[in-house]
Amino acid sequence: MSVVKRVRDITIATLNERLDNAEDPVKLIDQFLWSTHQEICQCEVLQRQYAAHTDQMHKQLKDAQLWAQRREEQALTALKAGEENAAKLALADKVAHEERAERYQGLYEQSRGELLELEQLLQELRDEYRSVYDRRQFYIARMESLKLQQRLNARFAPGSADPSQMLRKVDDRLTDMELETKSLRDLRRMGQELVYQAGTVVSQAVDRELQNLKRKLEQGGG
Repeated sequence: MSVVKRVRDITIATLNERLDNAEDPVKLIDQFLWSTHQEICQCEVLQRQYAAHTDQMHKQLKDAQLWAQRREEQALTALKAGEENAAKLALADKVAHEERAERYQGLYEQSRGELLELEQLLQELRDEYRSVYDRRQFYIARMESLKLQQRLNARFAPGSADPSQMLRKVDDRLTDMELETKSLRDLRRMGQELVYQAGTVVSQAVDRELQNLKRKLEQGGG
């Protein structure tokens, strides 16, 4: 288990080191969380296996201790009945069960110790996952704040859109359109006046010609 824990320490140190230079810390953290989740699942399977094995060793230990106790009681009963040979056989079997119990005692204590270490590691992995996940949420909040600040800076940066400047441009454009419309209207008026003046000139010329013809008729008639 200590080897696994050392590997985990190295992984955390590597993560912290890479986060300092990461362009996208959230993506890096997501990769780490996925890897840690896989390790948690594997450790949970191993924990269940260790728990079952530890329980089995404990049952074997208790069974051997129980048989040793029974054989001692049988030996005592045989001695009371004067059956020394039967008592010796019972005691020999008692010694065998005690040796068996001693072996299972060692296996049980070893398995129980490894199970406790594995449970501690599993808890560390879960705490680590929650801690890094909280850090991920913090990074997301920081990145969102940064985006909002950038939008705010862009909004009020020099050269950004100025409503008063925009309205002045609209006013200038409308003024230009009004001047253009007025100019066209004046041109139409001038055209109408020229036509009227031209018509007046022609009419006067016709009148003059008419008067000349009248004078000629009068002279010819005279």
